[in-house]
Amino acid sequence: MGLSAVRASLRRAGLAGINADECRESVVLNGTVPTWQDFVAAGYAAAGKGYRGVVNDVQVEGVDPQSLPVPALSDDVLEGRDFDAVIIGGGIIGCLLARELRRFDITVALLEKEADVGRGVSSRNNGILHPSLAAAPGTRKAAYGTRGNRMYRKLASELGFRLDWSGALYLFPRRWYAALYPLAYRRARRNGEEHMGLLGRADVFHLEPHAWPAQQGGILFPDSGVVAPDQVTIAGADNAVENGARIFLNTAVTGLDVERGRVTAIRTNRGRLRGRVVINAAGVWADRVAELADDRFYTIHPRKGVMAVTDRTLGDFQQRSLGMMWIRGSGHTKGGGVSRTVEGNLLLGPTADEVPGREDYGTSGEELEAVLRRHMPLNDWLRPDHIIAYFAGVRAATFEEDFVVEQSRHLTNLIHVAGIQSPGLTAAPAIAEDVRDLVAAVLRREIPVRPRPEFDPCRKPPPSLSRLTLEERHRLILRDSAYGRIVCRCEEVSEGEVVAAIHSPLPATTVSAVKHRVRTGMGRCQGGFCTPSLLKLIARETATAAAQVTWEGDGSPMLAGDTGE
Repeated sequence: MGLSAVRASLRRAGLAGINADECRESVVLNGTVPTWQDFVAAGYAAAGKGYRGVVNDVQVEGVDPQSLPVPALSDDVLEGRDFDAVIIGGGIIGCLLARELRRFDITVALLEKEADVGRGVSSRNNGILHPSLAAAPGTRKAAYGTRGNRMYRKLASELGFRLDWSGALYLFPRRWYAALYPLAYRRARRNGEEHMGLLGRADVFHLEPHAWPAQQGGILFPDSGVVAPDQVTIAGADNAVENGARIFLNTAVTGLDVERGRVTAIRTNRGRLRGRVVINAAGVWADRVAELADDRFYTIHPRKGVMAVTDRTLGDFQQRSLGMMWIRGSGHTKGGGVSRTVEGNLLLGPTADEVPGREDYGTSGEELEAVLRRHMPLNDWLRPDHIIAYFAGVRAATFEEDFVVEQSRHLTNLIHVAGIQSPGLTAAPAIAEDVRDLVAAVLRREIPVRPRPEFDPCRKPPPSLSRLTLEERHRLILRDSAYGRIVCRCEEVSEGEVVAAIHSPLPATTVSAVKHRVRTGMGRCQGGFCTPSLLKLIARETATAAAQVTWEGDGSPMLAGDTGE
């Protein structure tokens, strides 16, 4: 193990021209390669050789290194501010962590560069709460995935988001796969999985009549569920704000000042602030943030996944998540499948492709075709014309393929939460809990950290018209007539729900932010009917002109201007 092993591995991969050196506890790669695939291959060649992480500084011909995006907004709202804990990144872990930290009598700030929380991979995934099979035993992925899975029932009860504990079914492509069940069982048990069962071909069809016709049985994991991941993130953010956390949107970190082994200041486009503890939860940009503090010991390489969504009416033809049980594969993805969302849509995917773009959310017909070709056969009822939308997410993978959840070894007040890819959604509550305790331990060296008796873990979600009975709708409309005016016909969303979202603890002031709270524009017409009404409502409730309303913040106007201008 060590440099000799890394260099030998690079030679075997045909990358002998790559230089490998040591820096602190990591291996650092330098050189130039012609393709992004070579960049990725170099990183994997260096992984698992006894180092803390792989820092891949190899240059790719024709690919410019990406720097942290910075919003156009510039003001001094944060100048000179002090907080006990500053979280960089408003994904699901950042938002749940902000909530957890307010259990203590400390000040908490969360910085998010987008116009809303959860706009990266935290909302661009299939929402599955995974069983503990895929992750290698002994990894952080396995430990956090198991713990997080068991925390979701309580979390859903407290935060008021929907949770469908429907189970997952992994199908066998060949009959002899059943002979491998004891191995799968032992692996799952080592990861803490308590319930699973072997099914024959007839058993599978009894549970899922439209399952892949050629299946030869499978494994059922009842302790698997689905959530709407954007709803979990938003619910965590709302409850954090209700408990006194401060969330600053359109706020990007541009630099970190370091003196005498600690971060002394955080520079942003909105001023320079200080935090006794800084938590780097910046997702696909986490290694760039670490680099700002000269504490980079890992590299994030983006892994893109494309997913397709069906109309809600298709949910009646599948009750569980369906996937394929594969013996061989890349080892870096669970393979995706077809899952039923909490709203009733079926979701196909994701794919898994290494790409240079950290925010490469573009999609193509070829990528959609790959999703349909691979995943549509899992449910024989599905047809291409059932698809109403498709989208992409980018996972934040490290070359060691495990989570990074630890205090910096070189800076006393910096904590890294990085490389959180699948099963990151499942693991998020457990990660937030552990990082909360890490933060408290660091703070106790300087200040008292006491519990806040007034902390309220419960969030009361606003009413959702489509989930109410006719009698409940009638009573609600009598109290507030806005709930009787439908804005989005496809998803049955009323004006009252939109107004409630705009005035929620973390206000939704863009079209996208409202969409991810109440589902406007998520139906078959994809916003063709409701968008004009939504623009008027946002403009009215925020006292701004409709032409100033954006899709998702700076650079995304919905209108060119008023007619006649």
